[in-house]
Amino acid sequence: MFLHSVNLGNLAFYAFMVGMATLGLWDVFFGFEENKCSMSYMFEYPEFQKIELPKKLAKRYPSYELYLYGEGSYAEEHKILPLSGIPVLFLPGNAGSYKQVRSIGSIALRKAEDIDFKYHFDFFSVNFNEELVALYGGSLQKQTKFVHECIKAILKLYKGQEFAPKSVAIIGHSMGGLVARALLTLKNFKQDLLNLLITQATPHVAPVMPLDRFITDFYMTVNNYWILNARHINLTTLSVAGGFRDYQVRSGLTFLPKLSHHTSALSVVSSAVPKTWVSTDHLSIVWCKQLQLTTIRAFFDLIDADTKQITQNPKKKLSVLNHHFIRHPAKHFEEKPAIISDLTVTPLWVPVKVSKWTYVAYNESDKIYFTFPLANHRKIYTHAYCQSTMLDTNSWIFGCINSTSMCQQGVDLSWKAELLPTIKSLTLRLQDYPSLSHLVVYVPSIHGSKFVVDCEFFKRETRSIQLPVTHLFSFGLSSRKVKLNTSGLFYNIELLNFGQIYQAFQVNIDSKCSGVKEEITSIYKLHIPWSYEDSLTIAQVPSSTEISLKLHVAQPDNDSHVALLKMYTSSDCQYEVTIKTSFPQILGQVVRFHGGALPAYVVSSILLAYGGQLYSLFSAGHCLEYATMLDKEAKPYKVDPFVIMIKFLLGYKWFKEIWDVLLLPELDVIVLTSQSMCFPLVSLILFLFGTCTAYWGGLLSSTAVRLLSSLWLALKRPSELPKDIKMLSPDLPLLTVVLIIISWATCGAFAILLTYLYYVFKIVHLQASVTNFKNSQTVNPKHSRRSDKRCSQHKDAAAHPPRLSASEAEDSLRMHTTVATLLAWVVLLCVPSLIYWFKNLRYYFKLNPDPCKPLAFILIPTMAILGNTYNVSIKSSKLLKTTSQFPLPLAIGVIAFGSTHLYRVPCFVFIPLALHALCNFM
Repeated sequence: MFLHSVNLGNLAFYAFMVGMATLGLWDVFFGFEENKCSMSYMFEYPEFQKIELPKKLAKRYPSYELYLYGEGSYAEEHKILPLSGIPVLFLPGNAGSYKQVRSIGSIALRKAEDIDFKYHFDFFSVNFNEELVALYGGSLQKQTKFVHECIKAILKLYKGQEFAPKSVAIIGHSMGGLVARALLTLKNFKQDLLNLLITQATPHVAPVMPLDRFITDFYMTVNNYWILNARHINLTTLSVAGGFRDYQVRSGLTFLPKLSHHTSALSVVSSAVPKTWVSTDHLSIVWCKQLQLTTIRAFFDLIDADTKQITQNPKKKLSVLNHHFIRHPAKHFEEKPAIISDLTVTPLWVPVKVSKWTYVAYNESDKIYFTFPLANHRKIYTHAYCQSTMLDTNSWIFGCINSTSMCQQGVDLSWKAELLPTIKSLTLRLQDYPSLSHLVVYVPSIHGSKFVVDCEFFKRETRSIQLPVTHLFSFGLSSRKVKLNTSGLFYNIELLNFGQIYQAFQVNIDSKCSGVKEEITSIYKLHIPWSYEDSLTIAQVPSSTEISLKLHVAQPDNDSHVALLKMYTSSDCQYEVTIKTSFPQILGQVVRFHGGALPAYVVSSILLAYGGQLYSLFSAGHCLEYATMLDKEAKPYKVDPFVIMIKFLLGYKWFKEIWDVLLLPELDVIVLTSQSMCFPLVSLILFLFGTCTAYWGGLLSSTAVRLLSSLWLALKRPSELPKDIKMLSPDLPLLTVVLIIISWATCGAFAILLTYLYYVFKIVHLQASVTNFKNSQTVNPKHSRRSDKRCSQHKDAAAHPPRLSASEAEDSLRMHTTVATLLAWVVLLCVPSLIYWFKNLRYYFKLNPDPCKPLAFILIPTMAILGNTYNVSIKSSKLLKTTSQFPLPLAIGVIAFGSTHLYRVPCFVFIPLALHALCNFM
């Protein structure tokens, strides 16, 4: 019956929207590189020693624990306290385990063994009982206070030691990183207790799914504190994101706010981290060997030799993190690197006067210095470029002043080089070094190794090529291309007009090589200058390579930089770069950045259809089909223009003052604008997706009711249609009181779920009664007509209350099915706190704080009344017209205030339901 109410054109449209949504979801969940992380293994059996906490503390936090990680003999030695290392505390995230510390803890232990335990780290981990804090924010403050107590307990374990630490470093995964930042908001917390914070895949900007107000309040408290007190926060913080493989926490949420007076915070995507260069998913970021090795190298470089603890010097900490996570020069970290280097005297000083030079080193017995005089090159060229496949950490390129054939000292330019997966490279702008007379490339004596060194001089304009990206609405039907005709080693492709998160492109790089006898490697690097989200692609040429171009962070309004595609190429090959818009990836970006708002758009569409049904009941005396009203009422122009108009008016001071006087919250669209995520067409796309979901959800709801009613008929033959449509069920007050008590004593979401099941039961029972009546009508049509006629006659309404006819029951079923569909989304938005409560039932019976309890107190009596309400009893209500007009402004309110604050959506749903219930009495 549901499908028959929709014409084929609308059905085709809903099917088309399913296809579009599927394309976007596929890009989010599958449209990324394979997992290139190496697994980290323990060399010995991991052990977790439980740290005994004070009894009062253990009683206050019965479900939380603190552990010390160890392996083998190290674990045995440290069972006897106190400790003597450097403390690092690992905080797991949403549903995370304290055992996740073993990867980085094991790598740190191996590194300490390599240096004979001159320094070593003690890794602690907190057991948060795998709480779902991304779904329920009521325990975030409790976790923060427990971590504070853990820090104090950890430092007590080092009392009496010669180099006892006064602070700890924290590594926080996912929500654990946010808890670590929240420590600073505690009134009695001393900032000196923290010396370093590294977060992994932590959503710092906003919650992924704001399902209760406790999460948003917690975020607001933490972020406001860090912004307002940025001048006084000396905590060096590094945030590492997983890239596009992490579909649980998009990388744009992990970037710490850039404040001009807060320079001790860095944010980077794992694909841009030197020696890592891979994207990680939300879980692999804690065990990805490449990333954990980088982290441990940074930790050991942070140690102060005098205190044998992590340095307190913020400049050194920032310098170390930049060295290992931002730009690695292929040299070991030095706090004060020697700018002037002594060059070993050797007879082999070879002058090179050509502008392009290649040297293949193999089994060299002597050290060689190749010198490039710069005087003549400066007249013709603007830049010098050198690269080497020898990836050791020795200095390899220098600049000499006033040298003729050789120089004893040179400026070590190796610190300005950049490490890439297969080469280390250096690009110099010659005018920046006017005092240099020669460029010197050093080739060490090697045995059994082979590497290649290339250098060339070039003009910037010959290697910098502009390539405007294709338009957003070209849908991949058009493309732009550029050919690299010169035989250079390095090119910069400037991607003009590329800076929005909704842009997504497919780049194809075709390489053709001539006279190549061995395998050649090219590197293609997407460089985003306004954020550290670079990604690298390694290609064996000749080949055809596809690269996806899309952003995690939009280009700031005051930023004039251009995104670059840096190409490290072979002089023996020709390259052709083609770029075109990728429509599936655009849909993927919409889903990635706004998928969490879809429930708000679904509920908005259902509210519009619900309002249409109520109005048809008022005007025509009967309720139209849900699908028919969805087609008629769920239109974007009924919602979006009003939201845009309110946003426009808020730009005027007088309107903003009225808005503030009314204590109205900030528009969600303004929040999105502040995050560079506001694009008018996105709301339209989401509305269409929401309407499509509302349609198929209604179909599912209707089908489920029919199937359950068939099952009910198979198990138990129901009674005939209700005889009394005026009086409510006598056990209804008792049921309402019981459900309210359950809500108060246990969990509001649990009571809401029970209420929903009760409501569904009433619908199923009514559907079964209608089906049974129709079946009996088919068997004995004359008797059924007489029975139906008697039911429809009302000689004395006071003495004989009217009975429900089959047509009236079907009319009520249409309304009930819509209400059930609407209520199902309320239940879905409440389920996270229910899951949290159920998972922690062994520790406490009552959820506190409970985000759903106020809603449950209102919704339970409302749904109890609606479950016993029939359209025939309310269509003459004086309140019905007003009730039918409410869903439209509430549908607007859902989009205006609930798209990024999902916990507000149920508040807009219960209002028309409550008015609907009141129609029974007015």
